[in-house]
Amino acid sequence: MSDDESYELLGFDNVLLPVGDLGRAVEFYGRAGFAVGFRLDEAGIAQLKVGAETPGILLCAEDGFGHRPPPWPFPRVWLEVADARAAARGLTAAGVELLDAPSPAATGWTVEFADPWGNVIGLTDYTKRPELGRRP
Repeated sequence: MSDDESYELLGFDNVLLPVGDLGRAVEFYGRAGFAVGFRLDEAGIAQLKVGAETPGILLCAEDGFGHRPPPWPFPRVWLEVADARAAARGLTAAGVELLDAPSPAATGWTVEFADPWGNVIGLTDYTKRPELGRRP
């Protein structure tokens, strides 16, 4: 790309996740602690809020998209939380199955779960390196 065609990446808009049933997906993510920013059933989309940011996770209903058990070789969406171990306890209490127990990372702790269509969400904290997190 030449200099006159370059562009600057300004930040995230939305992360799109395909789901087989919008209502079921909204209910699942509600149990996992996500608030709905907006929902347009006629368009087959619902946006889940992520913190105070405008971008979020956009659930997109796809006809014929069935359940895919994780893990599968596709990207994962990871989100920052204050305490990943506390989040894991909350997810488990809400009936959301974890892919594995919380595990230590260089910056803190991580935990992952998958929705019924195999989309993997990771939650990570910066408890070991708070200066790198959003809330130092």
